[in-house]
Amino acid sequence: MPRCETRVVVKNAIARNWFLATTVLALTIGLATLGTPTVSNISFSVGSLIGALLAAKWTVDTIRNRELASDSLALLAIITGLLIGEYLATAIVALMLASGRALEDWAQAKSKHELKSLLDRAPRQAHLLVEENLTRNVSLESVAIGDVIRVLSGEVVALDGILLTEAELDESALTGEPMPVQRFAGEQVSSGVVNAGSSIDLQVNTSVKDSTYANLIRLVQQATANSAGTVRLANRWALWFVPFTLVVAGLTWLISKDVHVAVAVLIAATPCPLILAIPVALISGMSKSAAKGALIKGGDSLERLAKAKTVMLDKTGTLTRGGPEVTEAVYSPSFDKHEVLGLAANLERHSPHVVARAIVAAADALAMPTLAASEVVEQHGKKITGWVAGRQVTVGQPEGELPTWVKLESTLRVAVTVDGELAAVLGLNDPIREETLDTMAALRDLGISKIILVSGDQERAANEIGALIGADQIYANCTPEMKLDLVKSEIQKGKHSVVLVGDGINDAPALAASSVGVAMGARGATAASEAADVVIIEDSISHLAVALDVSQGAFRKANQSGLIGMSLAVVSMFAASFAIINATQSAIVQEAIDAAAILWALTPLRSRIKSLK
Repeated sequence: MPRCETRVVVKNAIARNWFLATTVLALTIGLATLGTPTVSNISFSVGSLIGALLAAKWTVDTIRNRELASDSLALLAIITGLLIGEYLATAIVALMLASGRALEDWAQAKSKHELKSLLDRAPRQAHLLVEENLTRNVSLESVAIGDVIRVLSGEVVALDGILLTEAELDESALTGEPMPVQRFAGEQVSSGVVNAGSSIDLQVNTSVKDSTYANLIRLVQQATANSAGTVRLANRWALWFVPFTLVVAGLTWLISKDVHVAVAVLIAATPCPLILAIPVALISGMSKSAAKGALIKGGDSLERLAKAKTVMLDKTGTLTRGGPEVTEAVYSPSFDKHEVLGLAANLERHSPHVVARAIVAAADALAMPTLAASEVVEQHGKKITGWVAGRQVTVGQPEGELPTWVKLESTLRVAVTVDGELAAVLGLNDPIREETLDTMAALRDLGISKIILVSGDQERAANEIGALIGADQIYANCTPEMKLDLVKSEIQKGKHSVVLVGDGINDAPALAASSVGVAMGARGATAASEAADVVIIEDSISHLAVALDVSQGAFRKANQSGLIGMSLAVVSMFAASFAIINATQSAIVQEAIDAAAILWALTPLRSRIKSLK
């Protein structure tokens, strides 16, 4: 992130965390006016009261969720400390409390800022046809039912409607089908698909709020609202530490008959390592994951990812590249294969079709020279004809029976004729990503016990990929609702987190309902990125394994930091209970404990991945 943008993020986070700035100011003024006890104590008290009010709010929130908050001890320490006049000690506790929450808020703000560029991809405007060849850009809300909009090549169809022209559509985001589909005038088209051919016109027949895209967003919202929350790691530590502290403080009071000693125990036990060190460890993991190409949106998302045992994977665009590529070709013995591919590619450079782009990419990979084409005529969705290097070239759907030398496994085939003679037949498929198999092996190394393929694609294609990756279960022809039900069912089976990885808007509801939703953000739809807990910001499934590895390491480090901090806190508690240290000294000792726990939290994470190259 650029330095100026980082400053903006930090500034906004501080603005939201005004209480942090206030507690710092109160402690600073108090220390500067120690020679004037009245002013000093008032300043310490102001900072302490702010911390107490916020600790009370957070404690109430956690109680409503039937949790025991680590903040409750800080609240008790501040209140009792103020009552007996331990103002400096309580101000230090308040500062630590505010700092911990500010760290968490900063991490979330940073994640949202980094995610913004991904979310800007959603269609917000349409090209409204006002005359035969004249369009005006308007907001989607201003388009009425019955209006005609134009969708340019490569654009996302923003509204549902009826086609007025033939179209070649990439429907993978909705159906999982990677190959372009030909649609004809009069057919219904859903919002969210991509125009893979030349410009098309369609008559809008559904409002924005009732569109396919909007309905999927509503499914996302419902799934999010119904998903189970996660208990903060610090609060899980608090389940045993809070009762333990109260027992020790109570016994100290009963035995010593000195409330100051009992309060010193409470301050010594204030779980600042939980409030500070654990967030630091989680934020460190989030930062490392983002640097490696996977944006984790929050500490709770990192925790859930770390505990995952089941991974559910979409196929198209996740395990595969998500579009057609030339994967095989056969050539007539009468022609030179390089010449034929070059002729076909130079002709296809004049077409916006997704298949044309695949053929051009195949030629460019071989560094074929660029040649001019003339008299180019394209029959939409069928063929393109023209002259290249003095030869008449046609690229399109095979016509009639193919000769015996044509042996291809690909279902999508493109014939190339040169001077009226069949010169080659190209086979196109949606190939598996190069890193997919290594990633699956890495997931197994990291403790993933079940891999499930959930695809909207046809059964044959899903089974082929599923067998290749070693999937434990395979589901094909999945609608968004079916994916949602499968996720819910898998979550109900066990206590471990269920991760779903997807890239299309059809995946968004299931992403929101899963324990951890992972979106392929580089290619994925806005709805998927919004619904996900983790966004892979570089177009590689290998970042899933990296994110899992980092999250597990950060989670271990957070627990270790908590253990170190709490162990030292227990020693400090007993020192306070025997009056070896007073309340203020207890607060200072806590500062030292915090430093030790935080330093451990910041030590480098060690990767456990063995199989990922």
